[in-house]
Amino acid sequence: MASSNEHKAKLKNKLNFINSIGFEHFEKIYDRTNVEALAPNLKELKGKNKNFYYPLSINTWDSKEYDAINKVVLSQNFTMGAKVKEFEEKFAKYMGSKYAVMVNSGSSANLLMIASLVLDKNIDLNEGDEVIVPTLSWATTYYPLQQYKLKAKFVDINLDTLNINEDAIISAISKKTKAIFAVNVLGNPCKFRKLHEICKKYNLILIEDNCESLGAKYNDKYCGTFGITGSFSFYFSHHIHTIEGGMVITNNERTYHHLLSLRAHGWIRDLPKDNKIFNKKGDSFEDSFVFVLPGYNLRPNEINGCIGIEQLKKVNNIIKQRRENAKIFKSLFKDNQNLQLQKEIGKSSWFGFSIILKGKLKNKRPEILKILREKGIETRPIISGNFLKYPVTKFLDYKVCGEINNSKEIDNNGFFIGNNHVDMEKELEYFKSVINKYF
Repeated sequence: MASSNEHKAKLKNKLNFINSIGFEHFEKIYDRTNVEALAPNLKELKGKNKNFYYPLSINTWDSKEYDAINKVVLSQNFTMGAKVKEFEEKFAKYMGSKYAVMVNSGSSANLLMIASLVLDKNIDLNEGDEVIVPTLSWATTYYPLQQYKLKAKFVDINLDTLNINEDAIISAISKKTKAIFAVNVLGNPCKFRKLHEICKKYNLILIEDNCESLGAKYNDKYCGTFGITGSFSFYFSHHIHTIEGGMVITNNERTYHHLLSLRAHGWIRDLPKDNKIFNKKGDSFEDSFVFVLPGYNLRPNEINGCIGIEQLKKVNNIIKQRRENAKIFKSLFKDNQNLQLQKEIGKSSWFGFSIILKGKLKNKRPEILKILREKGIETRPIISGNFLKYPVTKFLDYKVCGEINNSKEIDNNGFFIGNNHVDMEKELEYFKSVINKYF
């Protein structure tokens, strides 16, 4: 029988081989010269997402992430442990938050946030209460409300910023309204001074979905830190990615303890001895299997954690380059009367570049998107468009407050193109040349 050291040596050789093949393939796909050389032969690229001349997203990894993954695999410590904890601590420090809890996705982060607030008897958010939400967001902003029997009160967005229309919030508030679930869309901060004024006046809780807006700032403060909790996503297309992953941050110790317990089955194993939920006996055997909350298994693994550590080292440069790309984008299209660009609030981290067609291009989205695809430019809807059009809403307890004309407008005439962590001047100029030539 092979010794443990022999087994590790064989495994290491295999991983190094796979790693080298994978990394060379990655370099080939995303080499700038190689991609540009492919651009003229666009018929061959049609339908091959990785080979779009101008894709929505590209990988932010290099050899550092692959090396970190290899070390975790060789350690044979795969389940949530030291690497996840290290990433949480470093992420909290980066954000200027007291606590961070990593989960397996941004959707799970939203679920965990709502669960932690509803199940905390010290927080006034209970079954049957109302939560104000924008009509534009990802589906899993809304689903946790249904799952915890909260009523969603939909209000329209601001067509310029794409964020919740603060002026529409006031008329949506009733005696049963307990919270605002603010969403920072495509890297763009909400107007938090106004939101805080509303929350203070009406005694509302502010919750933040910041899954698309890592690194965005409002009044020199990071988005995700304005509410009692803030969520983040580390899916592939986001500012940093950990394969799959998400995070919740908070400054509330009691909420933090609820998050820890709910993330892993509702047990007390991961809680400190002095916690705000349950008195531990100090017996490691018994305390390992005491269940106090109706929790889940939303845990990430050590591979997610080790990647996050490496990605966080790069995040400032990633966001800096995205902002440089945004300057180019705005400069190229500032005088185009047929394209409405997103109005920046504070300092956006520019998840992508949204476009709303107007003037002579209004209602011509199908033909425009067809041409863009043929020319190797990848596009997608602005998040999910007007969420209220989807059949899934029949499962929700909700009310639409006022007109939602802006949400309908972006649903009919909106789309966005990608922004990434590399210099995209050539791609953006190419996009402009296609728009000018055909439209």
